[in-house]
Amino acid sequence: MADQNTARSERLLKWLQDAYAMEQEAETMMKAMASRIENYPQLAARIGQHVQETQQQAASLRECIESLGGSVPTAKGLFASVTAAIHAAGNSLMEDEVVKSVGISFGFENTEIATYRALVIAAERAAAPDIAAVCGQILQEEIAMARWLEEHQDSLVGAFLNRDETPGAQAKR
Repeated sequence: MADQNTARSERLLKWLQDAYAMEQEAETMMKAMASRIENYPQLAARIGQHVQETQQQAASLRECIESLGGSVPTAKGLFASVTAAIHAAGNSLMEDEVVKSVGISFGFENTEIATYRALVIAAERAAAPDIAAVCGQILQEEIAMARWLEEHQDSLVGAFLNRDETPGAQAKR
């Protein structure tokens, strides 16, 4: 039984470390996106809010990782940040950047949702209710962000198309 409990805790730790790296990537992508948004203040505000949530999530994940005797993955986090920066730079070249960014963000949020659902289950199975509660709270924040993006996609795409069809108006950002 001890071996099974150890294996469960080790799996949980690895998944928490992966989630930490994912949040580092998310923060890099969202900061880059927020810094370029010019004509969509509601989107910029919500992205800014989620950057703050993401920073708190990473701090909470760090505490969970350390409570299991682990450390945050610096190399993986650095790789994720570099990958996110390259991805964000590529998005900035698109003529419909804001529309594509909303879609990419929605997909990323749903990946995070799946990750945190798995973490809640793994934490419960590893008899780590405090970690399950932290991951459950983060899960709710990710669901809220995905829902916001979904609920505002129509108006954001509509605003983009209106700006795109208006002579002299910049729609891209």
